Formats: sequence, structure tokens, C-alpha cells
Amino acid sequence: MQNFTWPYPLAYDQEETVRADVLVLGGGIAGCMAAIAAARKGQKVVLVEKGATKMSGAGGSGCDHWESAATNPCSKVTPEQLTQAMLDDNEGYNNGISHYIECREGYDRLLDIEKMGGKIRDTHDEFKGAAFRDEETKLMFAYDYRSKITLRVWGTTFKPAMYRELKKLGVKIIDRVMVTSLLTENGKQGGRCIGATGIHTRTGKFYIFQGKASIMCMSRPARIWLFSSAHTGLCEFRPTQCIGDGHAMGWRAGAEFTMMEKSVGAEFSAAGRSYPPYGAGNNHNTWYGASLIDSTGKEVPYVNRDGEVLKTVDERFLPAKNQQFFLKGGSVDYPKYEIDGPETIPFSQLLKEGYKLPFYADLSNLPEMERKVIWGMMVGEEGKTKVPIYENYKKAGFDPEKHVLQCYGTGWTSASFLSQERQLFGLPGGFLNDWKLSTNLKGLYVAGDALYASNCYGHAAATGSYAGRHAADFASDNVFVEIDSNQIEGEKKRVYAPIHNDPETAIGWKELNEGIAKTMQNYCGEVKYDDLLKTGLLRLQEYEEKVVPQTFAYNPHELVRLLEVFDILTNARLILQASLARKTNSKPFCFQRGDSDQNETETDRKLIVLKQQDNKIVTRELPVDFYGDLKANYEKLNSEYIKS
Repeated sequence: MQNFTWPYPLAYDQEETVRADVLVLGGGIAGCMAAIAAARKGQKVVLVEKGATKMSGAGGSGCDHWESAATNPCSKVTPEQLTQAMLDDNEGYNNGISHYIECREGYDRLLDIEKMGGKIRDTHDEFKGAAFRDEETKLMFAYDYRSKITLRVWGTTFKPAMYRELKKLGVKIIDRVMVTSLLTENGKQGGRCIGATGIHTRTGKFYIFQGKASIMCMSRPARIWLFSSAHTGLCEFRPTQCIGDGHAMGWRAGAEFTMMEKSVGAEFSAAGRSYPPYGAGNNHNTWYGASLIDSTGKEVPYVNRDGEVLKTVDERFLPAKNQQFFLKGGSVDYPKYEIDGPETIPFSQLLKEGYKLPFYADLSNLPEMERKVIWGMMVGEEGKTKVPIYENYKKAGFDPEKHVLQCYGTGWTSASFLSQERQLFGLPGGFLNDWKLSTNLKGLYVAGDALYASNCYGHAAATGSYAGRHAADFASDNVFVEIDSNQIEGEKKRVYAPIHNDPETAIGWKELNEGIAKTMQNYCGEVKYDDLLKTGLLRLQEYEEKVVPQTFAYNPHELVRLLEVFDILTNARLILQASLARKTNSKPFCFQRGDSDQNETETDRKLIVLKQQDNKIVTRELPVDFYGDLKANYEKLNSEYIKS
């Protein structure tokens, strides 16, 4: 590295100030839709993105389905019914506000994207006559062919379409700049958010962004428990640079967070022990409806929510008796039997009945249209599948009419995970929001994966657009606030410290990330104890005080990687604090205490809300349904949108 010539001019000593009515932080799906919505309301918008906005973010490479399109013309489910089902499915631990927005406005955003040039219909009649296609609208549906609330889409066309719309609307896009901190009024923790800082990932130039309103649209935390310096590409399902920078800077600024103690068994990311996502091994969405066979070719029974064996392929896409609807494999209603893998009877029972490992995903016995839509569209349009799975497997000779694909672990599961390997997957924690998607920091709005209980593509697009509208209204009613120079100088000192350290005794970003992950595995694993959690906090504090000052970066790229790991360290400490605050066992949170046998009941379910105030931890509790009546509260604040 010392002999490597950096190909870009270094500008560590340069500074640039950028002003905007609405400042959008993060150029993923939520960020793009937020910027588009704010620009359409006549605001001057600046979007800042760590990568290249045209294809960046968790959804930048595509998506194969659009959940919760409850208002599409074929839907038989209302937004209220669908949101309530989502809440019930998670025993109330869900973001009723953001998911109602998703269910109410999700299809509107699809129509927006279609106008921008994205493809949402089978316009070439490739699947004409298929059971999942509506012949009049040419919309195609997934999972539940009766209720028709989830659409199959050509998601690889979406992000480029959004990018073109941003350019058309005159949004100023600043790519390859990592946002490092939020600026607050008078530099005070908990004060009004008045902008942000950042550094260019190639030149190292320092940026000061000033905004009347700001929208946080960054990813959820990652690489907290799992990291492998040898297999960094397999450490996360999402892009490796999506690690929760927004959570970390929000926590430092005094924003409120909730559900940060929630963690689930890792999925798609076993730090070098995993396999390519959707290369077989997940029947929850992309492969939904495919058959499973054992090593002798014997088909594994496909069952519904009630454990009844389905005799035809058509039955797999219809709700069970007395089941109103489902999203994926009955996920809206809890199954009435214990399952080890989706759509199959328990794995242990399969072995007793003589089924032999390994198991294989078998598309060859499906009707032609079902096989074609899974392999030709769902696999290929989903993020991280177009090249590594669809194109590479075809080059290797895979033919879904003739061949089967070996699954991993014990059936559909993608890998076997250790009990201490947890991950922020499936409605994880994040910023607390109100009905305007505003945070407790005045002027800071939040959307997409930054929200608590965030979800998929449609949720990001709908909440992004919604936050953009309300942030634009705030910006039109407010003025710029002077930035505190001391806050700027403090951030510059923090950000650039690693380039001044001694490379001979330096510690790199990978080593620090591995240390954090190992600490979290040891002290914040499957079973929680106060003593372990407190020890973990002390260990991370040692990293902050003794290891971080010894880190070194040769160039802006390494500096960005280090700053990401600093944010991972901040998020790990936030998770430990949240875990300490929850004293009861919680099944929906996958939260188990070894020092308490107290289980939460339906009446005492609460959201634990945390923030920093004067650098001290402040906690409070909220009812899980604090948001009140969904329809009434939504319509109270969105009359102009409803009329339009």
C-alpha cells in the first residue's frame, strides 16, 4: 500500500459549502423518491450519496416484487386491513405509521416509476394467460393469486428511471461523498438539525451541507455481529457500504431510536460460510412456489398455514381455509404448527419419514409459466441475482427444465448459523418517527431503512416520497440557521485523525471491524445477561478510547472504510444500551434473557425509546400503538395529497 499511487488529487485541506432548501442524505430508493417529491414541490434539493446514485443503495441493483400494493385495481385488500395484519403478525411491534403509508401510497409510487420509465407490467405479453397475470391491466402478482396485493416487477429498470427523473427536475446530485455527521443548532445535542458534513471518497475534500430541512435516507446497521476480512463480499446481503451511517450520526446528534435491541438469526450473511443469495435456499420470496426434492428425487410435501399437504401447484398460491390473505407463505397469519422451514413439514419429521439429504430446489416439475417467472424474472430482477445467479448459472449450463439446484443446510435455509450470530434483519430498529416522518430533532425527517421496523423496496419508495413532501413544507416555512464553527472544527478533527497517525503501529479498518463483531458475539449473543452486556460496553469503550486513536488510513478510500467502522462501533454501543434497557423476554424481538424468566404479556408490550442528552443515555417507554387511528391520522395531515 505504501508504494501505491493514489489516482485522484488529494484535497484534505479543501472545504466546500453547499446550501439547499431540502437536503437528502442517501441516494438509495428512499433518497431518490424523497428528492423527487421535494423538488416537485418547488424546493431546491441537494442529494448526497456515498456511491453513484444511478445504481447505488440496497435496491439499486433491482427487486423482483413490490409488496403491499393494496390500492392497485386488482387488490381485494384495503390498506387498513393489510397494515393491521402486518401489526398483528409482529404482535404490535411494527411501525404502524410507515407501513400504513406503504400500503396506502405504495401503488401510487409504482405508477410514478412507470411514468419515469420503469417497467411494472407485462407489456410484451410474455406471460399472457398465466394464473398470476391480470389480462386487462397486464399487472402480474406474486404469492397470493386471490388477494393480489404483491406485484411482480422489473426492478432492474427502476433506479435508472429515478436517476433520470432527478436530473430532469434539476436536483443537485453529489455522488461519492460520505456523510459523516449531522449539524445541529448551536452545535447542541438534540437541537434542530440544520445540515450535515461529509468527505469525498476519492479526494478527501470536506463538505459542509446546510439545509432548511434534512431527510435521513440511509441504510440499516450491518456487520455488527458478522464480519470476515477474507470474505467481505459475503458479509452482508445488502451492499457492503450500507452499514448504518445514518443511525450512528443520528445517535450522536441526539435523535431518538427504538427497537434497537431486536435481533434475529442471521440470513444470507454468515461471514464466509454463506452462499450467494437466492442461488437456491430461500423460498420466502424469490423462489416462492418452487418444489423441494430430496437426494433420491422424492418430492418434499408442500404445506399451507395449517399444515395441510397441498396436492397441486395452484394451491400453493391460494390462502388456506379461513385465511383471508397472505404475503409470502402465510406470513401475515402465524402458522398453526411449528415449522423449521417455510412450506414444508418440520425438518426433523422429514428425516424420520426417510427423506435424505441433500435437498434440491426443483423447477422442472412446475407449470411452464411458473418456472419461467421464477427463473426468468424473479431470479434476475431481484437485487444481487442478475449477474451472480441468473447470468453465471446460465453460463455454467444450468437449465431449469432439466436441472435442480442443491439447497444449503436443512432444506430451504441458506446456511446453518451459530446461536451467537445475530443480525438486524426483518423489521429492525431505527429512528423513531411521528406522522410526518419527522424525528425529535426539529427539521430532520426520516425514510426507508433508517426508520424503525423498515421493510422492502415499496416501503422505501413510499416513505421516501412522503418524507419529501413534508420536509418540503417545513423548508418553505423556515429559514437557514447559522452553523456553529466549533461543531465543524470538531468533526474535521475526528474525521481526519487517522491520516495523521503512524502507519508502522497502525490498526486497519478490517481488524477493528472483526474485533467489534467478536465482542458482540461474546457479550450480546442469543441469551442476554446484564453482566455480559455491561462488559461488552466496557470493551467497546476501550476500542473507542484506545484503538480508534491508533487507526491509520493511506488514502480517502481507506479513510471512508475506517469511518464506516467507527459508525459500526457507535451502533454496537447503541444496541447494547437498548438491550440493557429491556428487562423481559420477548418472542417477536428474538430477545431472551438468561437472568430473568419474566416474559412480556400482551398488556405490557412497550417500545423502549433511547436517545443521548448531554452524552447521557435517556430512555422512555411508548405504547406499541402510540400512532393511534391509522386512517384518521393519515388523512388529517395529507388532505392535499388525497385531493391530487
